Amino acid sequence: MRLLCLAFMVAILWIANPEPAAADLKLCNNTDSNVGIALGYGDVKGNAKNWRSEGWWNLGPKVCETLLEGVLIARYYYVHAVDYDRGGFWGGSAQLCTRNKLFTIEGIQKCIDRGFRKTGFFEVDTGEEQDWTISLTNAQKEGTTKQ
Repeated sequence: MRLLCLAFMVAILWIANPEPAAADLKLCNNTDSNVGIALGYGDVKGNAKNWRSEGWWNLGPKVCETLLEGVLIARYYYVHAVDYDRGGFWGGSAQLCTRNKLFTIEGIQKCIDRGFRKTGFFEVDTGEEQDWTISLTNAQKEGTTKQ
């Protein structure tokens, strides 16, 4: 009887404390092209000294990839993507630093003076969720499309 009671208590504890849900920032390339992704984010206060931009993740057509693992540290993330196959890009008005090669750049000030490019990123509002997926589609893309 003791063994049965112990098994029941363990089962109740397991149900009450399930495994934590995965919390990541993911990006899905819902196009037929290979794309390059750059990501920008800052601290909650938006202090320019604590901003970071990173790139490049290369995603094939119809592929999703985790860009950041774990609980999201910011509400707003910024994305710039390049369509390698058909031309064009996904961008916006938020200006962050990038370069052509792999990069991790601290800060958003004086990009050109520091030897980087100033690039337009679009804003993603996660609504302070712990887990978020961004989707790229051709309808969102700017610039020309090769035929």
